[in-house]
Amino acid sequence: MKPLIFLPVSVLFLTIAGCGKESDELPVDGRDFDGVQYSDPAPYTGRVIDGYLKNARVWLDLDGDNQFTPGPMEFELASGRTVTLASGEPTAMSGEDGQFSLNTVELVMEPDVGPNIDPRAFPLYALALPGKTLEQTRSGDVPVPHAFLLSAAPGVRNITPLTTLARYRRLVALGPFLGSDDSSLSGLAGINLLRDYVLAEDDRAHAYARAMARFMASQFPDAYNDLLAEPGSDGTEYYLSREGAFLLGISLVQNAGGVTAAVDSAAQGNYANVDIGLIDLPQVPLELSDPVLLTSQSIYAQPERSDTLPANRSDVLISAKLAFDYSADGRLQSISADGCLAPSMQEIARLVSVNGYMAKLSTQWLPSAALSPQSEIAYSNSGVDERLEFDWAAGTASFETGTTCHQLEGVQPGSTEMGGNPEVTYRWSYNDGALAELVAEIRQQSGTITRTLVPKLSEAPTGFPGYQLKEEGVELESLIYSSAFQDCTIDEEVDVENTAQVVTGFHSYVFSGYEPQPEPFSGLAFEFDTRGDLNRPLRYGFLAPEMSGLSHVDADNGFEWALYYPARTSETPPGGTPNLIQKAYLKSYSSNRACGRKFEDEPSGIYARVDYAYKNLSEYLVELLD
Repeated sequence: MKPLIFLPVSVLFLTIAGCGKESDELPVDGRDFDGVQYSDPAPYTGRVIDGYLKNARVWLDLDGDNQFTPGPMEFELASGRTVTLASGEPTAMSGEDGQFSLNTVELVMEPDVGPNIDPRAFPLYALALPGKTLEQTRSGDVPVPHAFLLSAAPGVRNITPLTTLARYRRLVALGPFLGSDDSSLSGLAGINLLRDYVLAEDDRAHAYARAMARFMASQFPDAYNDLLAEPGSDGTEYYLSREGAFLLGISLVQNAGGVTAAVDSAAQGNYANVDIGLIDLPQVPLELSDPVLLTSQSIYAQPERSDTLPANRSDVLISAKLAFDYSADGRLQSISADGCLAPSMQEIARLVSVNGYMAKLSTQWLPSAALSPQSEIAYSNSGVDERLEFDWAAGTASFETGTTCHQLEGVQPGSTEMGGNPEVTYRWSYNDGALAELVAEIRQQSGTITRTLVPKLSEAPTGFPGYQLKEEGVELESLIYSSAFQDCTIDEEVDVENTAQVVTGFHSYVFSGYEPQPEPFSGLAFEFDTRGDLNRPLRYGFLAPEMSGLSHVDADNGFEWALYYPARTSETPPGGTPNLIQKAYLKSYSSNRACGRKFEDEPSGIYARVDYAYKNLSEYLVELLD
């Protein structure tokens, strides 16, 4: 079994630094140094600008964590030798006209130690402190109402919202604004993002910068802002994670077009007099914890060498690929399918129970698969064939399909093309903050079918509720837990520490509906692996006439999902949990499994396989920029 592959921000920094050459090349245009070899322990000077900002915390980020690091601080020279900087990263407060001067004496090395540490090789940061940092305006000094974080690429000594934008665009290897596909960015094409726009009297650049500062302040964490506003705070407090600071920068890149477009609309060419405080800027919630999110599933459910299912697991072909789309705060917005996606009311209900924030589910999106041969046919033609889309503000969702994959569920496509009226609409309601019911309305030519799912929480494992599903008020099916979690005695032959998956306990349940049920469909148990910090669901059985009713599917015993995970010894990705499914198999149900056993190896005969892929939110947002 191959391990899951993640690209967290810590690795992403190294990757994109290579692309943007942030650590290797010094600036060559519009900068504040003369190119002479840096050797003297002279102060490293520059300016902090929104308008000119006084009393902002400035530091040279030597360790790449985007926050000020106090001394004593260890620093590794290019030679590999480690030195100690007693005062930590060079830092200072900005003064009149935003000027700052960093003491670089500790960056000078003795000849036998190594070359001096060149400050031009590292980015600068400036932190505006709420109520303490002052913006110099024509009307006098004005306290900054809310904190925001600015940065500048190595060698650039003006620290402004525009240098912040330029730096993060460079980090993600984006090209110049001129020729950008986003027409809203065209106004930035003629602006030198690195210069002192106040000194240059560039009113348009100044207006853009002030609006970007306001946008950045709107995303700055309230708790951090409150900390910086306290009387004893001087901006040296460590609060924001490396990932959080990176996400703030990426969000600025994502939304710069919307910010500048709003300024253009308000200014109508008169940038000198535009009131930035009255402009309606984008409001974009941002999740700074950089959670790991499910971003795609690949469904294999098309038999290659026979016309029937189940088939050997090596003989099933891909029949669908699902893409999970998120907002900047990690909220699921839609699932798009090339092929068919088999929407599950149970999984929609689980997602709704956490208001759409997928990372709040320890195990994200239990598997489902459309076994209809129409899925592979749709997949073979490029383009989106189905989409499940959420409107969280309205408390609704919609499912649209251009396929005939779901006819046994009563879902009939209105058209073979996407973009029309949805075939299914969903709505939900809460009671005391908990999901009360999920209602699906299935549109048909003869009318509408209404199905209602009600969660049943008694004895349910956390995050996996039971449910009752009704159609027009009559129960179709239900899953009701009949016992609390029951621990197992682990088989003495099982290597508890090193075995990949072990059944350590279960919840018994009753599955009702679709009578008469298959005789072997008994002894139902939702099995878990709960060793250490694990809470991994492993196996559960169910009945599904929409699958067993297909002519090419032999399902006399019912179905079960068997779930597989990375090795227990593998490292949990930053922002993730150890309970993220790697692979799932849909197979024939089998009862009377011993508790405490080593969980079965991957099955040979299957109906479907689902492969999961995850990304940190930061990586996902960076890819959207491409």
